[in-house]
Amino acid sequence: SWKLASLVSLLAVVALQVAKAASFVIGQKASPELLEQARIKAGAQNARILAPHDIMTLEYRSDRLNLNADDNAIITRVNCG
Repeated sequence: SWKLASLVSLLAVVALQVAKAASFVIGQKASPELLEQARIKAGAQNARILAPHDIMTLEYRSDRLNLNADDNAIITRVNCG
């Protein structure tokens, strides 16, 4: 229905704003302190650092901030989910 589509669109916009607020971490070395700084600045309820070969849950959570890191623990991407 149109209400569900509107809700999904709203959640996508909110998730984009959350990730944008934490984008300052891109290019930095992943650490618990950096993760917490990003979580607070973005206003996310939860946050995690994901390395290339980490096993992760597949449920989507718009309130969770993901900091994606490369093999050298450098943050390369920020998203919600």
